[in-house]
Order: sequence, then structure tokens, then C-alpha cells
Amino acid sequence: MTPHRAYIGLGSNLDNPRARVIQALAALNRLPLTSLAKASQLYLSRPVGPQDQPDFINAVAALHTRLSPLALLDQLQALEQQHRRRRARHWGPRTLDLDLLLFDTQQLALPRLCVPHPHIQQRGFVLLPLQEIAPGLLIGQRPLHAWLAALPPEAIPQALPLDTHLDSGGEFR
Repeated sequence: MTPHRAYIGLGSNLDNPRARVIQALAALNRLPLTSLAKASQLYLSRPVGPQDQPDFINAVAALHTRLSPLALLDQLQALEQQHRRRRARHWGPRTLDLDLLLFDTQQLALPRLCVPHPHIQQRGFVLLPLQEIAPGLLIGQRPLHAWLAALPPEAIPQALPLDTHLDSGGEFR
């Protein structure tokens, strides 16, 4: 079976968010039947929804996986729980948020999962890192740069220097 290509959005704004996102990127490489193909640099973005919370650190990862979309979602949610993710309020602060953005070219509308992610076109903190690692990708027959150009300037996240990188074993150092 040929592996699937999945794109994961990562975000955190609590308890050392930079370290949490870097740790989560490394953990994605250890998921069953999954390997990390590519990871974006880190980005700083304003929260979506309630503004009475810290800014987010975001990234996007490309995975090769033999898991089904729902099995991958289960693994992502288990990883969130390992980072003590609490769902106290919609769009509230979180230790770790992992979103399954895209899974090959599949379109899914399931009770637990919609792919492509329903808000992907409106989120600069997803589009910009996605363009960094997959510049030729199309969302709804439209290139990423076109979606980015349609966003207001305040929706574009700030790139942060990444002073860590993956070693040959897929671990961040």
C-alpha cells in the first residue's frame, strides 16, 4: 500500500508553546505507520476568536502515513491529550492543537472529521506555512498564494527563526 500524504496544522499558546510545537513535530514522526516528511518553520499569530489569550506559535507538517484519516485523527487527539489539552471554551487557549488539514486529495464530511479542514482558506497561520512546505498545493482548485493574497495583512503570521532542526532520525535537536 502506498502511503498517504497528510498535512497537519500545529498550534499552542500555553505552557511554553514554542517547545510544545517542536516536541509535537518530533512526536508526529513516531506515530504508528507514519513518518514526518517535512515541517515548516514556526510562526507567531494572533488567536482566532477570543483575544484575551496569548498569541499562538504555529507550524504545518507533511506526513507520510498508512493510517486512515480517522485513525490518524485518533492519534492526533491522543497526542493532544498527552500535552494536557483542555477543551474548556471554543477557540480558547490550548497547550496543543493538532488539526488534520488535508489527506491526499480526499474530501470527507464525517461527524468527527471534515477534510479539507473547513476554515483552511481563511487562516494565514495555516496557509503561509503550508505554502512554505508545499508551494504547488491547490485548495479547492486555487493555489495557496491566491488564498494568501485574499487575506487582510493582519491575518498573515510572523515567521520566527527556528533554532532547532531535525536530525537524520527525525528528532528535533
